[in-house]
Amino acid sequence: MVTATPDARPRGTRLPRLARRRQLLGAAQEVFVAQGYHAAAMDEIAERAGVSKPVLYQHFPGKLELYLALLDEHAEALVRTVRDALESTTDNKQRVQAVIAAFYDFVAGEGEAYRLVFESDLRNVAPVRARVERTNQQCAEMIAQVIAEDTDAPPDEAHLLGMSLVGMAEVSARYWLSQHRAIPKDTAEKLIARLAWRGISGFPRTS
Repeated sequence: MVTATPDARPRGTRLPRLARRRQLLGAAQEVFVAQGYHAAAMDEIAERAGVSKPVLYQHFPGKLELYLALLDEHAEALVRTVRDALESTTDNKQRVQAVIAAFYDFVAGEGEAYRLVFESDLRNVAPVRARVERTNQQCAEMIAQVIAEDTDAPPDEAHLLGMSLVGMAEVSARYWLSQHRAIPKDTAEKLIARLAWRGISGFPRTS
């Protein structure tokens, strides 16, 4: 369990609003990742950030709003990373590897932000579930668009393939991390990319 006292920031420093918001989100992420949503307390988040509880509530009206702000930030970062991966090359084999790498990079990132997106203890809460589903759909739709443009796969099939690649990347990356990175990250990415490419490359290109 994380305790706020040793790592709490000193109080009394005035910050611009955006910098203060960034500070509060950083403190909240530490507490949410360590304890989960339900065990996290706004008092502890405020103390960890080095602010009073009223200051925390000036920026976020409640714990759920604070959590959703963090979730939105990291979900959007994942979508951007996948988009950048798809746009990084026109070679589809390399695209598959880049998408797999995007998920491994996200899961291996500092601060364990992936837990907020993929391992939240709020997955059954409607606004959280909706955001996670939207993130997966956005990633799958981007992949599906490339598949549909380059093959004869109908839109529904292309979307299913896109969602399958997202699921393969996410689940394998989380499993890889849970095994304490027993396989080097680059090796793991290439292994899963090879598996995915052997399936997707079976669809004939339209041009």
